[in-house]
Amino acid sequence: MISNFNLLRDAAVKCEQKRVAVAAAADVDVLMAVKEASELGFADFTLVGDAGKIKSIADELSFALAGVKIIDEPNDAQACLLAVTEVSQNRAQLLMKGLVSTSVILKAVLNKEVGLRTGKLLSHIAILEAERFNKLLIMTDGGMNIKPDLQQKVGLIQNAVVVANRVLQIDVPKVAPLCAVEKVNPAMEATLDAAVLKSMNERGQIPGCIVAGPLNLNGAISKEAAEHIGLTGPVAGQADILLVPNIEAGNILYKGMVYFAGARCAGLIVGASKPIILTSRADSHDAKVNSIAAAVLLA
Repeated sequence: MISNFNLLRDAAVKCEQKRVAVAAAADVDVLMAVKEASELGFADFTLVGDAGKIKSIADELSFALAGVKIIDEPNDAQACLLAVTEVSQNRAQLLMKGLVSTSVILKAVLNKEVGLRTGKLLSHIAILEAERFNKLLIMTDGGMNIKPDLQQKVGLIQNAVVVANRVLQIDVPKVAPLCAVEKVNPAMEATLDAAVLKSMNERGQIPGCIVAGPLNLNGAISKEAAEHIGLTGPVAGQADILLVPNIEAGNILYKGMVYFAGARCAGLIVGASKPIILTSRADSHDAKVNSIAAAVLLA
């Protein structure tokens, strides 16, 4: 079976080439991803970080750095600010997190003078591919919004729908607000929110998608499980977007799929003026290449 991420990369190659500003780029996996994306031909790069370390790692990888711009800045916070400035000044179209903590790069993204603020909710989107599912799944938010309230969940869905449209080419994605049970329980806030989100969607307040809930995980992604427990409707067993109730649930689901199930993945921050490529520092270079390709399609 051809990987859906490989198809996504092929689609990115056909897009107009984008320049990516990488903050704190002196890392083996980051530069392996930069090299692979450069060779595949869907992105050019500006590397911001310790120039000596970047060149040393590139030599180890036999990466000639042809066409790559390097901005020497060994301080991580300043490297993030410079990378964000490259994007805000349109010298690059995409921002990528290198070997730096998420909080540091987000502080630069939210900088009032050179940042990428839009007034919209910023959210993390994970795209996941597990071997037994012949599709890419979107999961949000396991990396940024800690305990989203109802209005923030509306924003999370809206951001995820944009990614589903532009990156996965799904016109009307199916959204499952995940809960522990598939029925409304007043003692479980996530089920109450899921029911309201479904009602808002039916009334046209969350357009461009189909929302059903509450749904538990198996009822959202497995047709067999959905049928067995009596779930019906267009989303049951066929979800494209999994909306998790909080950051812990999303973080555990994401890492569980990667480390237990060997899922391939990509990670983005959306809601800023330009897409942000953001994966865990421990994620593989494959995940980073997938993320670059997804960001190129999103842009």
